[in-house]
Amino acid sequence: MKAVITVTGKDTTGIIAKVSTKCSELGGNIVDISQSVMREYFAMMMLVEIDNLTMSFSEFVDEMNRLGDESGLDIHTMHEDIFNTMHKI
Repeated sequence: MKAVITVTGKDTTGIIAKVSTKCSELGGNIVDISQSVMREYFAMMMLVEIDNLTMSFSEFVDEMNRLGDESGLDIHTMHEDIFNTMHKI
């Protein structure tokens, strides 16, 4: 199973490191990543393998939200199945 994680906010040093470290600590494995900086704004989208999480998916979402709150970032974590269903034509 996979999750789609989006991260947006003011660009600062270490955003990718913070988010990827937290994912790894919680048992997630980043399988694809795209990031962009537009002037002072940062945007990133990650596809994360979640089969080996050390907690439930809802707890993982809460932990990623907490990281966003602590870092001044907007972090959204969505199960791949939900993401795919939302974007079907």
